[in-house]
Amino acid sequence: MIRLRPLVAATAIFAAMGSGVAAAETVKIAFIDPLSGLMAPVGQNQLKSWQFVADIANQKNWGGGNKFEVVGFDNKLSPQESLTILKQAVDQGIRYIVQGNGSSVGLALEDAVAKHNERNPGKEIIYLNYAAVDPDMTNGKCNYWHFRLDANSDMKMEALTTYLAKDPGVKKVYLINQNYSFGHQVARAAKEYLKRKRPDIQIVGEDLHPLAQVKDFAPYAAKIKASGADTVITGNWGSDLALLIKAGKDAGLATNYYTYYAGTTGVPTAMGASEAGHVKYVGYYNPNNKGFKGGDIIEGFKKKYNDDFYVMAAYTGIAMLGKAFTDIKSTDPVKVAKALEGIKAESLNGTVEMRGSDHQAQQSLVVATWTKVDGKEVKFDQENTGFGWKTDALMDQYVAAQPTSCQMKRPG
Repeated sequence: MIRLRPLVAATAIFAAMGSGVAAAETVKIAFIDPLSGLMAPVGQNQLKSWQFVADIANQKNWGGGNKFEVVGFDNKLSPQESLTILKQAVDQGIRYIVQGNGSSVGLALEDAVAKHNERNPGKEIIYLNYAAVDPDMTNGKCNYWHFRLDANSDMKMEALTTYLAKDPGVKKVYLINQNYSFGHQVARAAKEYLKRKRPDIQIVGEDLHPLAQVKDFAPYAAKIKASGADTVITGNWGSDLALLIKAGKDAGLATNYYTYYAGTTGVPTAMGASEAGHVKYVGYYNPNNKGFKGGDIIEGFKKKYNDDFYVMAAYTGIAMLGKAFTDIKSTDPVKVAKALEGIKAESLNGTVEMRGSDHQAQQSLVVATWTKVDGKEVKFDQENTGFGWKTDALMDQYVAAQPTSCQMKRPG
């Protein structure tokens, strides 16, 4: 008896090949961030966030039949370790990487990815940056293969100081930041923008401290108290912010904090009830803001991990990749990079656009204050404290938008 079924199957395969339809695949994404050390709680939360969104994307077929798999790598917050991991990921055939903790790491990866892609045509890598916010990465050191999903530190400072400038109670500011590229950029921008918007404000002190090494911030709290500052501006994140706020509480500091990352793991617990009304943050997402989406994601993440979902950039990144895969019917990084330029995707804070000139995401920003949950303006808390974020101001994209000095060199 003649069996025709294999012939039919083969014909279908060749027909698909001839029509240019690519076979669906599982796209692996290497997550390269600290999963050990003082910043491990932050990195672990972020890895889970990317994996959680990838699962949602797979369930809802965001990738046009293609699946996402996020694989975690511990870089110990080290640029050199990150470069070693990048090589490991390449050797495993992974062609998409995500990273966010530390612009020093981000700058090293951005340069390494550019060099790899130039030397290895056909094996190109795309770097999605979800939190390394040094402005240089999308300005003088911009690169075609790098896409930043977060607002950069200048964009955040523009929004933060626009809000702060309207508060006549701010008269004396103390700057304290981590001693690496990002911390330097925050301090620079704070001084420049305050001088432009509120020249009457006095900078009464400034400190730069080692990243993820200080375990007791009491000496810094004492200096802040002695300075007479009524406001602290800081880009600190993770344990460096949690321990700073704890030291301030222990020292009886009555200052207000204007921060970038008070919503990151460990900080809400450190703030507790005593810092209600005293801590603000600027960022791209507040789930308590009217009109913002994502309540189901926050609840699902909490149920699965007993943790808080705050890395909205993971949602934006997977949404953009999925849209690109679907639009061009390919997962080839060369084609995807081109598709990502100028792409617009719906995220949890509205429409996010990846600006083609510098690969810097453009999106609305929010300033919010640590406040007790009331079920209305503040529905979602953090770290089971009973406190969350109340929106003070929601700013359209143009408020924080910055010009770019990027001279993008494109392949070919």
